[in-house]
Amino acid sequence: MNIKIENLKKTFGEKTAVDITEYTIHDGELLGLVGNNGAGKSTLFRLILDLIKADTGCVRISGTADGHDIDIDVTQTEQWKDWTGAYIDDSFLIDYLTPDEYFQFIARISGMADEQLEAELAKYEHFMAGELLGHKKLIRNLSAGNKQKVGIVAAMLLRPQVLILDEPFNFLDPTSQSLIKHLLTAYNKETGATILVSSHNLNHTVDICPRIALLENGHIIRDIANPNGEAQQELEDYFEVKE
Repeated sequence: MNIKIENLKKTFGEKTAVDITEYTIHDGELLGLVGNNGAGKSTLFRLILDLIKADTGCVRISGTADGHDIDIDVTQTEQWKDWTGAYIDDSFLIDYLTPDEYFQFIARISGMADEQLEAELAKYEHFMAGELLGHKKLIRNLSAGNKQKVGIVAAMLLRPQVLILDEPFNFLDPTSQSLIKHLLTAYNKETGATILVSSHNLNHTVDICPRIALLENGHIIRDIANPNGEAQQELEDYFEVKE
């Protein structure tokens, strides 16, 4: 799926959170979004997902879905939600359910059979590390890292064509961070899904994203090609990373 941003602007009082004239994420890209706190990364994702309303402009998704060519404004229809998965923060979770119940809920409202759900969850068995399923522990009582894992697995569960993850490496231990990098790159290659990932971790972003957008004060100020990790030095120079 292609995601096209057109004259998109969002302000909160006197602060401009997002102001992007034109930007396109192409079908099948794995795009990294980087920037300091307050740069507008989460706001941009919420605009793409139609969780907040833009002051002006729009986000369009185009491509082929269910054998049909589509080109839609995300604010005008909910059709795109059928093939989009996202996790921004734990407000996305139903915290009075256990992880088992939450995954079953997602499967049932989407028409996924129990056997298929079991097969999909098996793909994330190593990532979940035996800590999520079968313990009858409510999501609200999980550690921050395990809540993060529930959200990421839930976002990927239905095999979306568009996947959006805000700070997916947060709260995860080093092993889980390594695993999620592998899962995302493998999923992108296997399915051709368009994936957007924001992160404060420059190393992880450079490792997995062939294209990186640098956001500052709501503007995309650099669009960096990163096919072989060349963006590392440029980003370190920009953020003045010192040894």
